[in-house]
Amino acid sequence: MKHGAIRWAILPLMLFPLVAVHAAGQPTEEAASVNWDLGDLYASVEAWSAAYAKTRAQAEQLDHFKGSLGKDASDMLKALSAISDAQLQAARLAVYASLQGDEDTRVAAAQERRQQAQALQTMIAEKTAWVAPEIVALGQAKVDSFLESNAELRRRFDFFLKNTLRSASHTLGSEAEAVLAATGNVLSQPNSVYQQLADAELPYPTIVLSDGQKVRLDQAAYTKHRAAPSRNDRKAVFDAFWGAWKGYEGTMGANLATQDMGDVFTARSRRFEGALDAALFSDNMPPQVYKTLVAQTNAALPTLHRYLRLRKRLLGIGDELGYYDNYPALFPAESVPKFSVAESERITLAALAPMGEEYLALLRRGFAGRWMSALPHQGKHAGAYMNGSAYGVHPFLLLNHNDDYNSLSTLAHEWGHAVHTMLADANQPYEKAEYSTFIAESASIGNEMLLNDYMVDHAKTREEKLFYLGQGLESIRQTFFRQVMFAEFQLQMHQELEQGAALSGEHLTDIYCKLLRRYYGEAEGVMKIDPLYCTEWEYIPHFYYGFYVYQYATSMAGAAEFTDAILKEGAPARDRFINMLKAGGSDYAYPLYLRAGIDMATAAPYQALVARMNRVIDQIEALQAAK
Repeated sequence: MKHGAIRWAILPLMLFPLVAVHAAGQPTEEAASVNWDLGDLYASVEAWSAAYAKTRAQAEQLDHFKGSLGKDASDMLKALSAISDAQLQAARLAVYASLQGDEDTRVAAAQERRQQAQALQTMIAEKTAWVAPEIVALGQAKVDSFLESNAELRRRFDFFLKNTLRSASHTLGSEAEAVLAATGNVLSQPNSVYQQLADAELPYPTIVLSDGQKVRLDQAAYTKHRAAPSRNDRKAVFDAFWGAWKGYEGTMGANLATQDMGDVFTARSRRFEGALDAALFSDNMPPQVYKTLVAQTNAALPTLHRYLRLRKRLLGIGDELGYYDNYPALFPAESVPKFSVAESERITLAALAPMGEEYLALLRRGFAGRWMSALPHQGKHAGAYMNGSAYGVHPFLLLNHNDDYNSLSTLAHEWGHAVHTMLADANQPYEKAEYSTFIAESASIGNEMLLNDYMVDHAKTREEKLFYLGQGLESIRQTFFRQVMFAEFQLQMHQELEQGAALSGEHLTDIYCKLLRRYYGEAEGVMKIDPLYCTEWEYIPHFYYGFYVYQYATSMAGAAEFTDAILKEGAPARDRFINMLKAGGSDYAYPLYLRAGIDMATAAPYQALVARMNRVIDQIEALQAAK
């Protein structure tokens, strides 16, 4: 998942580690040297500290530009350039602190540098809180005249100025903007609390599996062993893992409620009707996109239930399907080869051949560098992400590669983000390079789909082909249906707060339980949901990143349409897609999608994805019938 800082914004620059937890394992000898080189950012911690002091001193002077924006175009350019440079340097400092902190979450000094970096970004937001009100006061006509008269101002800041003027009705006075900016550190704390507990301090349980193996169920081990072939083992894993989280239901309920209260506070302070309206406004996203997504997903629940019934048959489950039956592979993985990091890179290059040489050349460049921390170890952040916020350096990727197909797919996914970042950075100035979250997952999920199609087409045996088809189905369940369920949970939480209700951990579990039962068809006899597992909401980091999760689902639908078009049309469709990636943040996400040929406010992309899911089920059933 993409992970980075907002590049040009008057609000605080905040790091969002968007985590997809993947199985951990022992490092292989082949990949023992696969580790990023943070020296590409700073030669040492001392160099970081020196850069921090310099940037902080620079940031402290930014309010001296107050009152200068309306003098003439050159003064506006001078002020905005100084702010941009401070933000660029602060983002680079934050990348280093975040990456080093994730190398070992137990090292206090590294976590302190992460806090320093966050504090610096908040200070910059405070020192520049006057910018938006001053631009709004200038008015459209004067800003347009400045842009027309100064090519460099237009090249770098036209979209920022346009967006600031669009936000006039939600822009406060300088003093109020400064107060809101100062809340950045406080409002980021629920996420910090979650990370500290989940990654470092939660007392994860230890269980003994049916083969006698003793396992400490941290996040990575849970992800690995929830897919155990033994149903008794899977249930034992779920009971122990969610039992541990259940003990923190009250604490995590208070923590997540605090996060949501912060979202509602910010939205109301800026005169939005609610937190969702504020989230959609930032991207100028038509509300119809969100409404259509939720409606189409609910209409497609019979397809999800069809898949779950197929899962029950293939796993040979005679009684009720349980929530712990979601994760084992539909088909045995014994016939599927292992994939080292090097082999995963080779296969990814082959699978992404339809993307063309420009795309592949960037992949090769990245693979040749030391841009990844690829292997799991104790204390390491238990996830996978790409951090592309060090403009002018290169993206960095954190993986927990376990030599399985999931690890191969994760590598292809994260490198989709990395290539997207490289394309945007090469074609846009810093101020317009950071792309919308709404577009961020398109390249990564598109990579996953091309990889899955490639593996199905190149499977050496019927069993291997079935395995990859099953993986493709599970990807749609997790990235589409599950994420929309998360989005419904997130929206209900915020709406209840906005209506004056209280959110306890117990109440959140009840909300989540009802959604699980609806999505997984308990009333239809598809799956039985154990109430203990309804505490799963505690474990999901994405609930601390605003209204992010729905965009996984929209991106998957968009990616499905893009990849189908690329495979059918070739170069014209590929060029439309790559041009969208090159556009970075030079326009809003919705019109960028439209120019690439897809309208995400209509039912078509979502229906196409559901049709793809039904086609894969048809393929599996046909192969099974021909056995």
